[in-house]
Amino acid sequence: MEGPFIEPRPPRFAVDRLGERFPGAVLEVAEFRGEITVLVPKEVIVEIARFLRDDPATAFDMLTVVTGVHYLGRDYDFEVLYHLYSVAKNHRLRLKVRLRGNETVDSVTSVWPGANWPEREAYDLVGVRFHGHPDLRRIIMPEDYPHHPLRRDFDVEGGPSEIRPEGRVASPGFRDMESV
Repeated sequence: MEGPFIEPRPPRFAVDRLGERFPGAVLEVAEFRGEITVLVPKEVIVEIARFLRDDPATAFDMLTVVTGVHYLGRDYDFEVLYHLYSVAKNHRLRLKVRLRGNETVDSVTSVWPGANWPEREAYDLVGVRFHGHPDLRRIIMPEDYPHHPLRRDFDVEGGPSEIRPEGRVASPGFRDMESV
C-alpha cells in the first residue's frame, strides 16, 4: 500500500522486551487472530503499563479498553484485561491479570488517565476493585445497589432486589404479557 500507512502486526517483540525488563513476569502468552494476550502478575501491572507506554519500541500510548470478567469453578475468580494500542506503531497488545475473591489490582489511571471510567465500569458491573483509583464508585448502577450484574452468579431472572418496590417484577412488560 502506498503512503505512510503501516500494516498492523502483532508485536511479538513486546513480549520479549517484557521478559527482559521484568524477568518471570510473563506468565502466559496466547495469540489469536493476530492479537497477542500476555498474562502478567497483578503486582506489577502499573510498572508494566508504564514501561509499555514509555518504551519507544512499543509506544503503547493508548489504553482502549479495560474489561473485568467473572468466572466460576476456576482457581481464580476474575480476569482484568487491558487492551493497548500504539498510534505511532499501529499495533495492539492485550495484558491480563487474574484475581481471587476480594483481591484488588492497582489502578492504571496514573499511566493512562482514560482508564478512569472503564475501571469504574469493571468495578460497578463485575465487582473488580482497583487500588489507588481516584474515584472508585459506581458509574451505572445506583450507589447503594449491593450486586454486580455481570457476574456469572447474578440472578438474571429478577430475584429480590433492593432497588424496586416489593411485589413488582424486574421487567413488567415481559412478565405481564399473560395477564393482557
